[in-house]
Amino acid sequence: MNITKENIDVLNAVVKVEIAAADYQDKVATILQDYRKKADIPGFRKGQVPMGMIKKQYGKSIMIDEVNKLLQESLNNFLVEEKLDILGNPLPKMQDDFNWDAEDYAFEFELGLAPVFDVNLDAKKKITQYNIVADEELLDKEVANIQKRYGKIVPKEEVEEGVAITGTFVNEEKEINKKSTIELADIKGKTNLKKFIGKKVGDVLELKTKNLFTDDHKLMGALGLDHDAIHGLEVNVTLTIEEINVTELSEINQELLDKVFGPDVVKTEEELRARIKEDAEKQFQTQADQQLLNAVTEYLVENTKFDLPAEFLKKWLAVAGEKPMTPEEANEEFDKSEKGLRYQLIEGKVLKDNDIKIDFEELKDFTKGFVKAQMAQYGQLNPEEKELDDIVQRVLTNQEEAKRLQEQLVSQKLLTFYKENITFKVKEVNYEEFVKEVYK
Repeated sequence: MNITKENIDVLNAVVKVEIAAADYQDKVATILQDYRKKADIPGFRKGQVPMGMIKKQYGKSIMIDEVNKLLQESLNNFLVEEKLDILGNPLPKMQDDFNWDAEDYAFEFELGLAPVFDVNLDAKKKITQYNIVADEELLDKEVANIQKRYGKIVPKEEVEEGVAITGTFVNEEKEINKKSTIELADIKGKTNLKKFIGKKVGDVLELKTKNLFTDDHKLMGALGLDHDAIHGLEVNVTLTIEEINVTELSEINQELLDKVFGPDVVKTEEELRARIKEDAEKQFQTQADQQLLNAVTEYLVENTKFDLPAEFLKKWLAVAGEKPMTPEEANEEFDKSEKGLRYQLIEGKVLKDNDIKIDFEELKDFTKGFVKAQMAQYGQLNPEEKELDDIVQRVLTNQEEAKRLQEQLVSQKLLTFYKENITFKVKEVNYEEFVKEVYK
């Protein structure tokens, strides 16, 4: 057997695998002998079927199968031994004059080679790293939300500012008949508000759905319809008022603080606000970190220049999936996936050059933290270690879940590396400013 590689250019090569009869004949002969021993053909005793008959019936298919096995094994070994960094998989070159009746064979495969490049982490234009702070306005709102959640509901005789209204929305044509509770503060515009102010239990309001609420999601909940049904909905509805209530805010005292945090965990309003600030900024940090990773990814993709074996990749995409693609479909798929492929190569380069790795113990610890966080959401704050280990083991036996967690851990390590090795422009913002700048 002989294997050679010819470089077409820096990104494309052809591997030629030559297989001679001597490379496969012994294996084929052994398999045919085994077939002869087991063959059960009428007119012959078991094991006494003439070898010529066995060869005629099975010889060619066995030979083809063995040549293909030898071809695949030798090609894979060659790629490993030569340490070839390829994209996609080798593509066999079609040969119009190929003949399985010959004894010696030559196969050719096209290779798409990974580009050689460097990653420069010294950003000329500094990437913004957001530090999201919980400002006093947010703290005021969260304190008020806690007071309202534990407040006292007081009935009111008529609709006035600050009330919640419970009633039934009806539109026969759209089959709407939904009892809901809405906040007057969510009603949009002075014209709509005038229809509510001063109304009492039993009154029926004629309303238009268009621009009724400050947020269409509120309309969705009030009418009990899904997102598609709400989109562009312009109908008249009636609302029969059944209850009018206002929530008197709870006083900030030890009784309230114990209900929210447990006995004597938080003792003053100052401690309450500090706790809210700490919890909020932990959540904000997660969003800020994700945004930073996205920003670094975008920067590296835009500023790390290298060519790809585009034509090879388009041909490979056309045949790689379960369903073959037309050349036009493969071109479109390449355009959609090119950016992701570029970042995969950049990420791999950063990981390799900086010896960033994860081992199984790290993945287990990371998964354990993930499981504990999930359990805490359901009130299980102190699970036993054995229970945790059992859950982690079950999670990691699921290949898809294990891969997802591994990718999260890699992202976490990369983020830590980027923070240590890239100089960012740090910008302090509140949450509203962050949303406006990042998701505008």
